Amino acid sequence: MARLPARRAAPGRVEVLGQVTVRVGGYSHPVSCEDGQEAHLIALAAEVDRRVASVKTMGGSYGEPRLLLLAALLLADEVHDLKVEVAQARAGLPPAPPSPPTVTAVAPLPAASAGGASSADVAEPAPAPAMDPQLAERLARVAERIEGIAADLGKG
Repeated sequence: MARLPARRAAPGRVEVLGQVTVRVGGYSHPVSCEDGQEAHLIALAAEVDRRVASVKTMGGSYGEPRLLLLAALLLADEVHDLKVEVAQARAGLPPAPPSPPTVTAVAPLPAASAGGASSADVAEPAPAPAMDPQLAERLARVAERIEGIAADLGKG
C-alpha cells in the first residue's frame, strides 16, 4: 500500500493515519495519508484522473502503468511551466506567451480516393521541432521513476 510522507510524531505520541481509496483511470487504490488530509488526497487523485482521461482521448491503447506515466508527465510539464512563471514574476519579467501543448494527438492522413488522388493532394507534414537534449534526458529520468513507482503499486 502506498503511503504519503507523514510528519514524524513527537516522542511518545502515535501518529494517526487516514485511509482512503482513490479511483484513477478506472482502478481503485487504497492510500494512507495524514489524518485530516483525506479530502485533499481525493482531490489530488481526481486531478490525476483528469489527466489520465485526457491521455485516453488522444487515442491508443495503454496499460495502467503507461497511462499513469503519461498523466504524470503532463502534470510535471504543468509544474515546470508554473515554476518558470513564478521565477519570471519574481525577477520582474513579463510573462512569456503561452507555449503550444507538448503532447498532442496526431490525426490520420486522409485516404486516397478512388478518383486517384495524387501525393500532391496531401500536404507534407511540417518538420518536427528540434528536441532539447536536456529536456529529453529529464523526461527519460522522470519516466523511469514513474514506471518504478507504478510497478511497486502493481505489486501491492
